[in-house]
Amino acid sequence: MEKAYMLLTVEMGSGKEVSNVLDEIPDVKEAYQLHGVYDFIIYVEAETLQELKDLISRIRDIGKIRSTLSLICIKENRPIL
Repeated sequence: MEKAYMLLTVEMGSGKEVSNVLDEIPDVKEAYQLHGVYDFIIYVEAETLQELKDLISRIRDIGKIRSTLSLICIKENRPIL
């Protein structure tokens, strides 16, 4: 399973509209509206890295989203200390 977090900046006053669209995407597992530099942080999952990249592109194409920052989680084969 491939995982990523995304930080989204949306057009002013469009938070509810973007939230509704994100709620319709099954691979968006969590979404939180923020106050600050970014308007949302979302957690997404996909089966493969290519599917994850496609999902990120799909989210970037949502109307009212002005910018995104994608943080793709890297798997390690060692214990985390």
